[in-house]
Amino acid sequence: MGSSAGLIIAMPEYAHGVPGAFKNALDWLVSSDVFPSKPVMLVNTAPRAFHAQSALRETLATMSARLVPEAFVSLPLTSQAIDAQAIIANNRFAAALREALDCFVRAIRGDGG
Repeated sequence: MGSSAGLIIAMPEYAHGVPGAFKNALDWLVSSDVFPSKPVMLVNTAPRAFHAQSALRETLATMSARLVPEAFVSLPLTSQAIDAQAIIANNRFAAALREALDCFVRAIRGDGG
């Protein structure tokens, strides 16, 4: 992670919160010198599940991550049997991901988010 230009996080919500194992992984990075100012993009595949996203944003801000809200994307994939190819084939999903990733790349390059 230290050599990465940014971090894209997509995770489920469990009982209105961040999954314990994921939170534990973040806790290990709290005192790390590689995480502060690291650009972060969030992907939410269950837009009704907003509690964990809110908690995750707070945790990442506390860890001094550089959140890139313009690159946050929500895709309504709940209750769908869908794979990467189907997401790409869906014009609405593909466009949303492309726009978010473009913003993320611009933020990493310093061209604005």
